[in-house]
Amino acid sequence: MRKKFLTLLLAATLAATSTVPVMTNPVSAVAATKKTTKKSSKKLTAKQKKAKADKAAAAKVAKLIDKIYVQDNEKAGVTDKDLKKAKLEWDKLTSAQKKLVSGVYASPEYFGRNTGDASEDNPLNWNYIGENEILVVSFGTSFNESRTEDIGGVERAIEKAYQNKGWSVRRAFTSQIIINHVQARDNEKIDNVTQALDRAVKNGVKNLVIQPTHLMHGKEYDELKEEVNAYKDKFQTITFSEPLLGEVGSDTTSVNSDKETVAKAAVAQALADYKGGIYKTADAAAASGTAIVFMGHGTSHQANITYAQMQSEMNDLGYNNVFVGTVEGIEVKTDTATFKPDCKSVIAKIKAAGYKNVILRPLMVVAGDHANNDMAGDDSDSWKSQFAKVFGKKNVTCEIAGLGRIADIEQIYVNHLADAIAANKALDASAIKTAQASVSQKKTLKDGKYTVGFATEDDLGMIGLNDALDGKTTLTVKNGKMKVHVPMKGVGLTKAFVGTAKNAAKKGAKVIKGKKEKVGDETVLAFDIPVKSLNKSFTVSFFSKRKKSWYQKTVKVTY
Repeated sequence: MRKKFLTLLLAATLAATSTVPVMTNPVSAVAATKKTTKKSSKKLTAKQKKAKADKAAAAKVAKLIDKIYVQDNEKAGVTDKDLKKAKLEWDKLTSAQKKLVSGVYASPEYFGRNTGDASEDNPLNWNYIGENEILVVSFGTSFNESRTEDIGGVERAIEKAYQNKGWSVRRAFTSQIIINHVQARDNEKIDNVTQALDRAVKNGVKNLVIQPTHLMHGKEYDELKEEVNAYKDKFQTITFSEPLLGEVGSDTTSVNSDKETVAKAAVAQALADYKGGIYKTADAAAASGTAIVFMGHGTSHQANITYAQMQSEMNDLGYNNVFVGTVEGIEVKTDTATFKPDCKSVIAKIKAAGYKNVILRPLMVVAGDHANNDMAGDDSDSWKSQFAKVFGKKNVTCEIAGLGRIADIEQIYVNHLADAIAANKALDASAIKTAQASVSQKKTLKDGKYTVGFATEDDLGMIGLNDALDGKTTLTVKNGKMKVHVPMKGVGLTKAFVGTAKNAAKKGAKVIKGKKEKVGDETVLAFDIPVKSLNKSFTVSFFSKRKKSWYQKTVKVTY
């Protein structure tokens, strides 16, 4: 038995070793293997080296974006240099490398998405405020066109109503993430609430009125009041104006005149924007099988009941084909009713009612990220995609426009301000009138040089005094004639003209050519612009070499 076992073991050993090749020249075989490996390694390295370099470059930018994507710059240690560096490194990337940018928050869209022209926006962040300030506070958006039309629409309406009543209007955003994004991408600086309050204190503001552009009395409104009230000892008066929809109310049927105005204005605008305004009324749209859906954000705050109230308002107005929903989809329960605003529930209601076509529109003051992505995005979970799956792509229309650009809604904010100012008995009306008179007073100066304020009053954007000058520049008076020295924000604007853009473009127009000079470490173009009156608005147009067109601005020199 033992002999048989040994025989089998020997046979197995020979079988195993028979598969090993016999090396007649081991040294030359090893050398050949090394040569082959080295040759193939060269091919892989050539391909891998570029891929590795592309990935590393993209990862570097992603890391820089993730660093500045924070709500608290001070805590995170983010500086203006960090914002500038992120954009500079992005600009160095090739098109292929930009597509690879991916981080916790970073993506190619951060710098690469076209959201409109930032130069059309007015950050309302200059000094020379005066004693009475209206601070318009918004969450903010990095979508340039929405910021200009929606937030800017409200701000301009307030400016128009109050600029000749002794009040200055300024802006603040509550989202530092958005502030950083806009500054890094477009070099537009927007004050956060702390910066705006510090600016007001520095400028000697006595009476401060806060006008939030928030939709309702939610969490953000509460946090804003807390932050502003920390400055109560630095101003004579602080007054808070109402958000858009006014008081929240206790149940789903609690409505008010603000909610009614918003409902009517929002529906009217949706119909006007749909296919050239083919339906004049909600009933006409309903008769054709068309429903209108307003998508809000939603909140865990008790103010979430506001969305149910807006649905009640739509019903009370007879808008049976108008539905309200929210991104968060948090349902509202009361003793008498349950309101389900999630996308699936809204779709179910519309389908049950027999409507075939759907207009999607944001129930938001600003058509920002939620409107562009959660509502109108191409991802499978967007409202557009979910509705298209049920009703068909051709039957779903997205209208990306915030409430802030609707005139009737802008007027609500103006009315809220009037009510808030009138209700605050601590405001000295006579002092405001005196301030108004002093602002409009024409000053006569002797020959010499003076430090003055210079700012554009409409759509500031990238056109205006260099940021490093903090709103101050030099006015020269010679033989009774005044000229203000205006160093710009770069070298993009090459000519100036006192007057309208139309007249500037005419043959023989007396244009002012920019002259290069240093402002800090930056080379810019500066203009010496004639001034007829101080503290009084006048028109100046600037020529963009890149766009080959004139931009008309309203400016003011203050002293």
